[in-house]
Amino acid sequence: MSDISQTELESRRQGVLGAAAASACYLLWGLSVIFYRQLAHVSPLEILAHRSLWSLLITSTLIVTIRHHRHLLTVLHNRRAMQTLFLSGLIIGSNWTVFVWAVNSSRILETSLAYFINPLMSVLVGVVFLKESITNGQRAAIALAAAGVVYFTFSLGFVPWISLYLAASFAFYGYLKKTLRVDALEGLWVETIVIAPFGIAFLLWQSRHGGSAFVTDGWYTDLFLALSGVMTTVPLLLFTYGAQRIRLTTLGLLQYLVPTMSFAIAVWVYHEPLSTGHLATFGFIWAGLVIFTFDSWRRERRNRVLI
Repeated sequence: MSDISQTELESRRQGVLGAAAASACYLLWGLSVIFYRQLAHVSPLEILAHRSLWSLLITSTLIVTIRHHRHLLTVLHNRRAMQTLFLSGLIIGSNWTVFVWAVNSSRILETSLAYFINPLMSVLVGVVFLKESITNGQRAAIALAAAGVVYFTFSLGFVPWISLYLAASFAFYGYLKKTLRVDALEGLWVETIVIAPFGIAFLLWQSRHGGSAFVTDGWYTDLFLALSGVMTTVPLLLFTYGAQRIRLTTLGLLQYLVPTMSFAIAVWVYHEPLSTGHLATFGFIWAGLVIFTFDSWRRERRNRVLI
């Protein structure tokens, strides 16, 4: 009896630690808007270059420190894994670049919209590429999201390409990672290796055509460029730790912290204009997410009863 109680106690402890790790991850991702805004004077491509290079340094150090080099060698010798990680590296690199450009161009609201859409886009990617079944609730949620995008386009006069690209690229990135059995640390190392040569080439080109912000713009800029590696690797490792210890429904609810924080920061910190068109668009998306979340909760509850 005591053994069962001890096991249950440990399970609860792991659940609390997992929820704390996932919450910390989403908190850091939410605050990344403010973090990258400190580098508004730096080219997004230079930020991407430093982000990949510093992330490579951190992940390399972690792999050596915790003796994960054998796992890495296994990945490096897996041709299919390397091809998939090469593609995912290019996709996440472009996602990072568009995100940073949007943040520093005062279009944070569009990044918020992107990450509200992302769960629904992930469902759509699952249906198209993995032939997953879709419920009526999910269909309704996706239809409302599509209606929101159409309304945005006609109301504000342009297609929200930032929101659509960020949501679609991250959903497809998630699909690629789902098809692989590679740890987050080794996967991120390979992805940064893919991006790093482009970053090095850009920094060399920039040094010959006007110079880079690193070193020349003072210690404050240098510090934030170096910390971009930390802002990349730490949330991902926290996410992996948390995802392994809490239910997917809990993880799904926590992910809304990121776009909610971005929305609040855009409106109340950086005072981006919030038009009627924006509000109506977000209204469509939020209504879809309510349906989507309720549908996911109901299905998980039914599955737990059946088990």
